[in-house]
Amino acid sequence: MIAFLTSQPLWVSGLIVVGLTTLISMCAPPLVRRFVKLEKLEPNNEVAGFKFATVGVLYAVFLAFAIILVWQKYSDAEATVVKEAGAAATLYHLSPGVGAAPGATLRASLTNYLKVVIAEEWPAMEHGRESNSAHEALKGVYSAVLAADGPDLRDSALMAEIFYQLDQMTQARRARLLAAEGFVPSIVWIVLFGGAALTIAFASFFGSRNLRAQTIMMGLLSILVFAELLIVVAIDYPFTGTVKVDPRAFTEVLIDHAK
Repeated sequence: MIAFLTSQPLWVSGLIVVGLTTLISMCAPPLVRRFVKLEKLEPNNEVAGFKFATVGVLYAVFLAFAIILVWQKYSDAEATVVKEAGAAATLYHLSPGVGAAPGATLRASLTNYLKVVIAEEWPAMEHGRESNSAHEALKGVYSAVLAADGPDLRDSALMAEIFYQLDQMTQARRARLLAAEGFVPSIVWIVLFGGAALTIAFASFFGSRNLRAQTIMMGLLSILVFAELLIVVAIDYPFTGTVKVDPRAFTEVLIDHAK
């Protein structure tokens, strides 16, 4: 369900997560008032107010923790993409050192890898998957590097750096693919939405003589809570949906080096 919400345009996710829940929340006070008289609800205000403050603080802390977590992971995903692209750019710069023909082969394999990642793996990551073609293209880069590792260059500082950068690129790709699967576990989503529902339901049992004002306040509370939940939904999958990490770093490397 969360993956579905993340994959939708932001306005669609907003209508579902914020709009629909706010509409339901605003129906709660009139519904409660139909079954419980105001005279029975008014005594709740003083006692329930302290309890609601506790519930609100606990949920706010948990929600803030979730937002900070996904934002940090989203930033890490961006940094991972930049790291992978940077390693590829470094390999382009180092490739002339292995000789004309081996260097051209290495650059061609890097170009193929970057193009496949942009064209095939990025769309695949929107569904939490990797591209087999990108995996094969990465193997092609390894083959080009190993073919260039001749007797004259073996154990040289140049080849050590090339292998290091290739290892960095491989590790960054693996981290990128893991990030595409999302960060927030199912149990946390249950607590997040369950806590939001509990907080809204708790507020429904306060007694206000002005039912319209209580309904409006309930709507505002719902908008605040579920708008923050929408942030978590929107960036939990950093390569899916409207708010996502794009392959611009890879494109810039191609523009600068794949000539």
